[in-house]
Amino acid sequence: MSGPVLAGRVAVVTGGAKGIGAAIARRLAADGAMVEVWDLEPAAGFASERVDVSDEASVERASAATLARRGRIDILVNNAGILGPAQPVEATSLELWRRIHAVNLDGTFLCCRAVIPAMRRQGGGRIVNIASIAGKEGTPNAAAYSSSKAGVIALTKALGKELVDAGILVNCIAPAAIATDLLAQAGPDQVATFVARCPMKRLGTVEEAAALVAWLVSPECTFSTGAVFDLSGGRATY
Repeated sequence: MSGPVLAGRVAVVTGGAKGIGAAIARRLAADGAMVEVWDLEPAAGFASERVDVSDEASVERASAATLARRGRIDILVNNAGILGPAQPVEATSLELWRRIHAVNLDGTFLCCRAVIPAMRRQGGGRIVNIASIAGKEGTPNAAAYSSSKAGVIALTKALGKELVDAGILVNCIAPAAIATDLLAQAGPDQVATFVARCPMKRLGTVEEAAALVAWLVSPECTFSTGAVFDLSGGRATY
């Protein structure tokens, strides 16, 4: 395929100011996409909207602004998310539980809902949701995060079937531990535990995550929807 594979496409990346989201934004831009970042923080080098993905009005404003500026939205990558503190269920407040679900699951739902009408009018689009291996395995002392990401996986499966006749492909990736500044805050012992669980005995990289997303939104991905793509170095078993 000659030329940038995403030339002329408009891509929205939520949580694209840093970490995995920033790597995804850079990769999609390198592939020719016009990238818009929706984040609470500004994203250097990209058009951006200040968005709280858990707030319905904020998401709707961002969608309207992006469509006014670009005229279309071809790609949505739902990357924005929060982890929350490591603690058992009995120590988890309802407020924290709801906040994690509001960002990770409600935010994914709200952003999908906001862009689907434009994608329908255009005759197609691509949505990639960033889930987690925690949504498949369940991580102890991270029940809120794990259940929110399990919800993202189920939403992906349902939405993929729902939108297939509209030409909109919906997939998600389920990474294990990825080397980011946020992960570094977990401390060396926690990182060592993550590495020990991985058959490849290393962390994933943000570039590897971005490369998988780039394929899922590319014209080469034509027969996958409602699917979960593992990015775990062999850790995932189903």
